[in-house]
Amino acid sequence: MVWVNNMPGLDLEKAAAHILINKSRSGSRLLVRGSGSSWRLAQKSARRGHAMLSRMRLREGFCSLLVALALVSSPLEARVRRIEISSRTDVLQGRTFGDTGSYERIVGRIYFSVAVSSPHNRRIVDLNNAVNLKNGEVEFSADFMAIRPKDTKKGNGSLLLEVPNRGRARILAVVDGGDFDLEKDAGDAWLLCNGFTIVSVGWQWDADGKDALRLYAPVAKESGKSIKGLLRGDLMPAKDMPEIPLGHLIIGNIGGIEYPVTAPTDPRNMLTVRDARDDQRIVIPRTDWEFAHTVDGKLIPSDRHIHLKNAFQAGKIYEYVYVVAEPVVAGLGFAAIRDFASYSKHASDAVTPAVRVYGEGISQNGRFLRDLLYQGFNADEDGKIALDGVLAHVAGAGRGSFNYRFAQPSRDAQPTSSVFFPTDVFPFTDKPEKDAVTGEEGGLLDRTIAERVVPKIFFSNTSYEYWGRAAALIHITADGKQDASISDDLRIYHFTGLQHFSGPFPPEKGMTDLLGQQPQSPIPVKYFWRSMIANMDAWVRSNTLPPPNSYPQIANRTLVPLRDYAFPKLPGVNRPHEANLGYRLDFGPKWRGGILSIQPPKVGQPFPVLVPQVDDDGNELDGVRFPEITVPLATYTGWNLRDSSIGAPDQRVSFEGSYLPFLKTAAERESKGDPRKSIAERYAGREDYLRRYSVAMDDLIKQRWLLPEDREALLHRAEQEWESTTK
Repeated sequence: MVWVNNMPGLDLEKAAAHILINKSRSGSRLLVRGSGSSWRLAQKSARRGHAMLSRMRLREGFCSLLVALALVSSPLEARVRRIEISSRTDVLQGRTFGDTGSYERIVGRIYFSVAVSSPHNRRIVDLNNAVNLKNGEVEFSADFMAIRPKDTKKGNGSLLLEVPNRGRARILAVVDGGDFDLEKDAGDAWLLCNGFTIVSVGWQWDADGKDALRLYAPVAKESGKSIKGLLRGDLMPAKDMPEIPLGHLIIGNIGGIEYPVTAPTDPRNMLTVRDARDDQRIVIPRTDWEFAHTVDGKLIPSDRHIHLKNAFQAGKIYEYVYVVAEPVVAGLGFAAIRDFASYSKHASDAVTPAVRVYGEGISQNGRFLRDLLYQGFNADEDGKIALDGVLAHVAGAGRGSFNYRFAQPSRDAQPTSSVFFPTDVFPFTDKPEKDAVTGEEGGLLDRTIAERVVPKIFFSNTSYEYWGRAAALIHITADGKQDASISDDLRIYHFTGLQHFSGPFPPEKGMTDLLGQQPQSPIPVKYFWRSMIANMDAWVRSNTLPPPNSYPQIANRTLVPLRDYAFPKLPGVNRPHEANLGYRLDFGPKWRGGILSIQPPKVGQPFPVLVPQVDDDGNELDGVRFPEITVPLATYTGWNLRDSSIGAPDQRVSFEGSYLPFLKTAAERESKGDPRKSIAERYAGREDYLRRYSVAMDDLIKQRWLLPEDREALLHRAEQEWESTTK
């Protein structure tokens, strides 16, 4: 289907503008949509045209010309059918933000349609089996939230398209420090004062919670019959629990509701337990558990819970497999992001008009963007580039379960849960690489290169991802022996000493499932985000090159096998004995095509794991080093072990690093056996420390890792860190 709308200079009487051309095997028919006098005129023209068609069999050449004309002139393309706005409000009662002026918040739903025959949609698993397939098209919709200048001409022309994490829009809170939706607080409003439009579009079909932005996609059936399969889940409880919910339980919340049980008595349903990722599974007898849930003290059947007689024990990995039915066409999430980006750039009546669109994703959503590039979804149905830039943060080497039959998009790869999911899978590097074990070849950007739609790309990771997300695999060869060559359109950044998400300041331990043995790393990522956005905008807008790649490497021994990791022996600090791996997995003969038939998968030889090397203090040697690393008051690691109270104290806690402060005096450190120099041995006092911090900060500003406007805030943070560490 192709919209024709608002075609200047075109005679509606002759060309029947405002028509929707819908070709089918029975011929061509004209459907007219519009408004006002043009609508009435076009109706008459279309009716006359339709009559002539039936009488005269309009020649194919004229039809082709009309279709071509429509494709050139359409402001609202077929991929975005319409947009419904449920609310439109001024941000903070019309407050102005620099030269951009006031902003508005728009919330609603986007309605899409994709052509099954388009080569740009054929990789969407089960698209041809969608129950609402009609006339070669599949329709779906997605929630969205937009923050845009009220006067779009005052904006900077750049749109930051957020891929929300499990349905949650968060980039405004991360970058500017206020509310995610600017309901009451805009923080320091850096994004707004600089004229950016920010849009979050739902892409995850099973996102949970009242504020979640969701994808509404059809289910798939084969020849009208229900499709069934096996689904798998796992978790490690932080406390004993009589029953667990099905779905991805992450940090105490359901990240994705996934699928209910279809056949509760099927013999393929299974529950196992083990102590660690690589340990052998022990099957729990079927008589000891059931699909049930306790309500008002009574145990009742449930298709969303598992009840275990002797309870699920803290510190053990429980894995379940069960039969499910009616898969959602989850890969339409890629089309939603792709087509909204193109719509914003090319539709003359776009709700969020933009010249440039940058895809932004953190963690799960960074993996989504890596997968979008790998699977070739950066070319829209017309072959035009969708995302001009990609900022994929803390994705590690991962992609994800985004475009499979019975996809589980919330699943990731944590130290003690979401184990052996299709997350950290080959290929890992941007350029083609070869797996010598399997003979498989490929690169992450192969399809975008072939389609000539390679965006500018930032892959950024923290110290945690080298331990928890196999991040080294994105810049080394598959055998772990050499550094890989990196494309000119890509930058890889390693932010040393940071954890997966910024920890609190003053530093404190995590809570519940994230309770570690040490306080979390508090180094803030906010300031790096601002510089990355500014650098990406300059790169795409004016080809101003961003800072060069900065990450640990094999060649200079700043990236090493775990056995060579030289972390100092510190009193009261237990160091990890393992790190997350990328595995060669086999989910069955059709899994590379999106159909997983073996659960759990067959697990082959893992890929090598390499981690950043450290100095005598235990701080990493290479990467983008914040002043907290170069002028340190503490050691900041990419790992933190689980507290004994939540079980498995020899395993790493998800997402966290460690904050290990230096002792104040030489006498104190010597008495406790700490090999690191004390604060008094490093600095003459507060002013000496702040002077050195300022020099290090100014060097990062000069290199464009930090922005000049953030200097004052960073210096204030340094003062707080000194007071906190020396009090």
